[in-house]
Amino acid sequence: MTLSRRRLLQAGGATALGTLTIPALAMPAHAADEFDTLRLRYRDSITGTGYDPASEPFASRLAVIGEVAAQRRAAMTPGAAALWPDLPLNVSSSLTASYSRLRAMALAWALPGTGLTGNTTLRGEIIAGLDQLHAAVYKPSTTWFGNWWDWNIGTPQTLLDVMALLYDHLTATQIGNWLAAVDTFTPAVAPLLNGGASTGANRSDVCLVIARRGIVGRNAAKIAAARDGLSPIFEYVRTGDGYYEDGSFIQHTVVPYAGTYGAALLSGLAGLFGLLAGSTWAVTDPRRQIAFDAMTRSWAPFVYNGLIMDCVSGRGVSRGLSVGDALGVQGDDHVRGHGITASFVRMADAASPAEATAWRAMAKGWIQREYWGNLADDPVLSLPSLAACLAVRDNAAITAAPEPVEHRLFAAQDQAVHRRAGWAAAIAMCSKRTTYYETGNGEHLKGWHTNNGMLYHWGSTWGNGQYSDAFWPTVDPYRLPGTTTSKKALADGAGGTWGAPDPGTSWVGGASDGVFAALGQDTRGLQSTLQARKSWFCLDDGIVCLGAGISCTDGTPVETIVDNRNLGAGTGVQPLTVNGTAQPTTIGWSATLTGVSWAHNSFAGIVFPGGATVKALRENRSGSWSQINTGGTTEILSRKYLTLYVDHGVDPTAGSYRYILLPGADTATTAARAAAPTVTVLANTANVQAISDTATGVTAANFFTAGTAGPITVSAPCSVLMRESGGQLRVTVADPTRAATTITVTIARSGYGTASGDGRISVTGLSPITLVAEVGGALGGSRTITFGSGAAVTGGQHLSLSPTADAYVRDGGYATVNYGADSTLVVKNDAAGYARRAYLKFDLTSLPAAPKRAVLWVSGNTSDSAGTHTTVSAYAVSADGWTEGGVTWNTAPALGSLLSTAPLCQVADWIPLDVTAFVQAQHAGDRTATIALWQAAPGRATVLNSRTNSTRPPFLQVVTG
Repeated sequence: MTLSRRRLLQAGGATALGTLTIPALAMPAHAADEFDTLRLRYRDSITGTGYDPASEPFASRLAVIGEVAAQRRAAMTPGAAALWPDLPLNVSSSLTASYSRLRAMALAWALPGTGLTGNTTLRGEIIAGLDQLHAAVYKPSTTWFGNWWDWNIGTPQTLLDVMALLYDHLTATQIGNWLAAVDTFTPAVAPLLNGGASTGANRSDVCLVIARRGIVGRNAAKIAAARDGLSPIFEYVRTGDGYYEDGSFIQHTVVPYAGTYGAALLSGLAGLFGLLAGSTWAVTDPRRQIAFDAMTRSWAPFVYNGLIMDCVSGRGVSRGLSVGDALGVQGDDHVRGHGITASFVRMADAASPAEATAWRAMAKGWIQREYWGNLADDPVLSLPSLAACLAVRDNAAITAAPEPVEHRLFAAQDQAVHRRAGWAAAIAMCSKRTTYYETGNGEHLKGWHTNNGMLYHWGSTWGNGQYSDAFWPTVDPYRLPGTTTSKKALADGAGGTWGAPDPGTSWVGGASDGVFAALGQDTRGLQSTLQARKSWFCLDDGIVCLGAGISCTDGTPVETIVDNRNLGAGTGVQPLTVNGTAQPTTIGWSATLTGVSWAHNSFAGIVFPGGATVKALRENRSGSWSQINTGGTTEILSRKYLTLYVDHGVDPTAGSYRYILLPGADTATTAARAAAPTVTVLANTANVQAISDTATGVTAANFFTAGTAGPITVSAPCSVLMRESGGQLRVTVADPTRAATTITVTIARSGYGTASGDGRISVTGLSPITLVAEVGGALGGSRTITFGSGAAVTGGQHLSLSPTADAYVRDGGYATVNYGADSTLVVKNDAAGYARRAYLKFDLTSLPAAPKRAVLWVSGNTSDSAGTHTTVSAYAVSADGWTEGGVTWNTAPALGSLLSTAPLCQVADWIPLDVTAFVQAQHAGDRTATIALWQAAPGRATVLNSRTNSTRPPFLQVVTG
């Protein structure tokens, strides 16, 4: 059996840790010292506490644990080449699986009500099995083979669990030998055994291994190393693995992964926070607040009624029914969601009172509202996690939190979640920053189009099993809802493993004010010539979907999938109504429907503005989990599907579509929306897509080039969302391409004299309204300003000033060297001989009036073998007498006050530094401004373009007024 990370953790790895989180370390009478106390806490976190083993659902769960252990025991072949015939020990995953089976047996021995509780013969067999695995493979003299993860994380995690359960019955020699093996394959937090970077979930998993090893082996240094090893996780990143400030979470460099790797990270953090709480080694790094903030920024937005949306589970969606899974439990969005719910409950024990209250309220709401795959019935959720979750569910003092009404745009991972009362939707996109899909280890073999515009939706009382009920092995992988695809045949794993398939486009993302959104994607087909411009405008009762510029030369049909609903394993006769006429319910029916103004199925209404020709298909589809995951079962499953799609024909040159998805709307509402539309499509071309909606006052546009749509004109590609309501005008601007520094937006509106909001949007005109939005360095994030509220506002003038001089200087043996002729400016706060600063001088005499906003824009990146992320700071400099060709470290003027700081990474980007107050003062003085660039604390080498560089030289943006 191939054991996935999910299966291993659910079998009792990190998922089980931390249920018993103790604020203050109480020393039980049977604990000799702090190591013993932590070991007993570790043991209790595996077995669980605080539940009645004779009550349900615990009694049944304990009985199943006993049955599984008995099955494993009966199949065991001690003394043979392998402990189990189906797990040959020359395969690394078999080693992890062998220890996992011993763990299942040890759990049955340790827990009450299993039928094997305290069985001494069983205990002896387990210990003999541990000895055999050590003697055969898992020992210091072995050179690791196969998957590094099995040696570095999977095997030691399960081995240490068994050691914690059987500790009092192990000899000192056994403990020493087995821990020596752990030390061999998991010697430190970083690097990983394969030499790779230790980040995200992998890092938290390794920290868990080392902490457990330290506890079982009574090694303070190991426990401290595990605790300290968490700190690099508590940072925001701008590329690659980790947390992003907008709530995105990436693993494997380009894959949105909150649902699987992120879930493992979350569980691991909850486990270590709880395990070490109140001890000498408690996790106290103040930056752990980043992990706490991620609870509501990175995870909660993707949880709906207890499920975790599949768009953030990567190749995990293909892990349904696995060969050799003794429980035969299908992995799905609900099972994954249960683990995240449990982590919210456990993390609450380590959080502030306000956070704990909020997270428990969320968890209770998810548990109560879930109606497909309920948490209480999940046989793979660990007993400790089950007990903790049900305690929250049954606690009358906790008020369940409702699902929020909001829009969350995760620009860094090219995804968005739109929530309204009664339904939620998610849109999965991809760009050169993310990937079409991830395959690897034989998983997710047909996931080609899952991130290329797939639109998911669920209802509060409907559709929660839509993607859970054998969807992935039975759906047509070329017809995922919301996508525009070529029917060109793709091979399993097309494009390469581990996120290699690269769309190569940059215009992906959009603008959101937190309530509404304009989303768009410059679309490319995987191993295809397909091109398209797609937009989604998220409103109150629906999502407007536009497509244009659809072209392809593959020699195959191109389709846009309006909807493709899983009707389940039953008769599949759920109704489809088109323009008021019920369509046939016969499986195998298909039709080309012309003049369609609206359609309705059991899940949503769909309005086609201006009418459309739509194809419909009702079919039975069959497939097996093994067809999308080599570790899956071969049983053929069948589900009925109802598909609506727009056929653009073979090799279209300028295809388009327009429709409005109304999740949960009934037939009457859908017909009414078609008869009296509130949405007007202002533009639907390859250059711009835009709509207006009288019901919400929203006008929104995605500009793929500079241009005009309705009342909006822009100077560069961008996304603009505006809303007029209650005497106010709110405007939100974003640059999905991440190419611009500023974008000028003109709105054909006037009559406003006040404004409030983001200081990074400046007003330069009021009739019409003209804005300068600072979008550079925002990673696609939005800037919002609201007219009709706040302080008085006036127009002004937007100018850019180039430096009259710039240079960098270096200390130590280079202190007399001038670098003024270089095309780069290097900055690094480092030890003597390696420190470098940059200076830039600006002539302010050409400004027509006093500045009200001044931003220094520099372009560059880190270039340092010691790390990829750092910050750079702007400092005031009072002396302006230095010259570009003469300044050195020894003659450079002194630094004044710190003005602002901005982050950067190894990917070149624009870096904005707010220098407004200093430039205002210098304009009022000698009208020359010298600004120094330095790092407030030791950092990474930063290479910036100088004024002589032909590519993106620095400049000072000034808005006067």
